[in-house]
Amino acid sequence: MCLWFIFGLQKKLEQNHKNQRFLKQQLEESNAQTEILRSEIAELRTGTMSIGKRLLACENFAKDLAQHQAAQRYDDPDAKIYSRAVKMIELGADLEEIMRECEIPRAEAELLLSLHQK
Repeated sequence: MCLWFIFGLQKKLEQNHKNQRFLKQQLEESNAQTEILRSEIAELRTGTMSIGKRLLACENFAKDLAQHQAAQRYDDPDAKIYSRAVKMIELGADLEEIMRECEIPRAEAELLLSLHQK
């Protein structure tokens, strides 16, 4: 009976040793996979930051472009004439008066009247 008990303990010890080796191998594989994932996350973070910087540069460029366009709109003498003509239309000026005061052709004055008359 003692021999069977010792034999049983030996089998259990061998099984425990196998389980420990298996668990150790699983742990090593998990650690390796974790390192791979950390590396991939670091690469993604770097790429995201690069994209963020490019996006910020594009936003700044778009803002500068919009400001430049706005400045050109106010510097354009033709735009001032048409703005004045629209203002006159809103105040009730007739076709002849708009043509005379703004010095624009009849077709343009008629177009402005048709677009802006209430």
